[in-house]
Amino acid sequence: MFVALEAVCDLLQPTIMASIIDIGVANRDLDYVLQQGGIMLLVTAAGALAATARNIISSTVSQRVGTELRSQVYEKIQTLPFTMVDKFDRAALITRLTNDVTQIQSLVNGMMRISLKAPILCIGGLIMAVSLNPRLSVVLAGVVPVVGLLIAINMKIGYPMFLAVQSALDQMNRTVRETVSGVRVVRAFNRFSYEQTKFATVNTYFRERSETALRRMAVFGPSIALTMNLGVVAVLWLGGRGVKSGEMQVGHIIAFINYMTQILFALVIIALVFNVFVRARVSARRIEEVLNVQADGTEELAADPAPLSFRGRIDFEQVSFAYDGTLALDNISLTCLPGETVGIIGPTGAGKSTLVQLIPRLYEPAAGTVKLDGLDIHRLNPRLLRDRIAFVPQKALLFSGTILDNIRWGKEGATSAEIETAARMAQAHDFVMDFPEGYETRIGQGGVNLSGGQKQRLAIARALVRKPAILILDDATSAVDVATEARIRQALAAYAAGLTCFIIAQRISSIMTADKIAVLDEGKLVGLGQHEKLLASCAVYREICQSQLGGC
Repeated sequence: MFVALEAVCDLLQPTIMASIIDIGVANRDLDYVLQQGGIMLLVTAAGALAATARNIISSTVSQRVGTELRSQVYEKIQTLPFTMVDKFDRAALITRLTNDVTQIQSLVNGMMRISLKAPILCIGGLIMAVSLNPRLSVVLAGVVPVVGLLIAINMKIGYPMFLAVQSALDQMNRTVRETVSGVRVVRAFNRFSYEQTKFATVNTYFRERSETALRRMAVFGPSIALTMNLGVVAVLWLGGRGVKSGEMQVGHIIAFINYMTQILFALVIIALVFNVFVRARVSARRIEEVLNVQADGTEELAADPAPLSFRGRIDFEQVSFAYDGTLALDNISLTCLPGETVGIIGPTGAGKSTLVQLIPRLYEPAAGTVKLDGLDIHRLNPRLLRDRIAFVPQKALLFSGTILDNIRWGKEGATSAEIETAARMAQAHDFVMDFPEGYETRIGQGGVNLSGGQKQRLAIARALVRKPAILILDDATSAVDVATEARIRQALAAYAAGLTCFIIAQRISSIMTADKIAVLDEGKLVGLGQHEKLLASCAVYREICQSQLGGC
């Protein structure tokens, strides 16, 4: 409504000016000039008020569109199946969440502020110009199609070029992300010069792609301006001849030029909006790739709710899994009884982490079934299922905030006593109390101000405060010294009584006392039993034991 009002005000001004010149000035009628001039001021003021309202509304709407779109993309990323998360580059996901959404936000703002007005000006200007002087309209018949053709060519050339620009931006973000996250390794190996050269390469590539796109797009602006100016020259030439012969009035020619300028200005605005549209179209396509990912069922609400209490029996029945066609688990059958502690060991890449990640449904098996208390976990609500599982991943990840917040992350309503108890079992309480602020000590992003062992112990405390039915420790003590690990194992032995516990370890000492030890090799279960039995029957286990303990 405000855009239409503003456009109407703009379209009325040349007609008023024509009447001022042809009637007021020609007849030397000052009263008429002042009267029409006052009307023109009122029309201008109404247009200004409409433009102000339009800008406020368009800015508000575009910001809300950007906010909602970012929320949708963020929510989608959080619920993507891990198989899809692994396919998307992390830097590309960040770019889509930030830069790409900003491009669409700019398009929405431009569409509401400018591009809605441009068609009204263009069509209204054509109607007013033709009605004012049909003879001069032949100029518009020649100029408008040429400008339209230039805009169409602009779009066709621009789209693939800006697609390449966004890809180059992804590559640059990826390089920055790797360098910043690995800054310690870079400095430790004195590879700063190498990383600087690598960044300079991708930065230059991004600049070249941007320059190429902008350079080619820059041709169209001057071409459209040249076409417009040639049109003005043609109107002045035809109008001059008309005035000389007495067939036209000066005010009509000035008004016609104003209308033609408005029409061509509207076309230029449309061309500029199309430039934004070309970029936004690329961004929309990239965002669409994320939003249109079909869930594999991992986060869908299942037909059966999770039971209120778990006995904790886990059955893997002929389970297989593959990453992009590469087999990671091959026909695994394994049973873990309620209250049992199962150790899982094997060479690097044997599929140990993959196996336990099937339990909380972080991945879905390609074949076979994982059962909890006899129920196929695929039929259980994954969110309720995970509420009863505590998982300590291979890489301890802490979040920005205090130590208290990070431990409480495992159980939102955990009391201070529960947090301290969990920290004591994880052998974290002593080093936490060594900090001046104790549990209120702030942790940097990713726990940068803590050692690897400290991060692992806090991650274990975060899992223990949850008081789960199933505890999964994925090589959770690899950065902890042997004496501390022994104390953690002793605390876990009492804590884990009655709950099902899976312990993945590289050290054989970490799982020697487990009720059951599963030995994996190249995705296959090659041994199952207790320590003494495996020493006698499993060559892989015996080799690991001999390499670590020597006397096996």
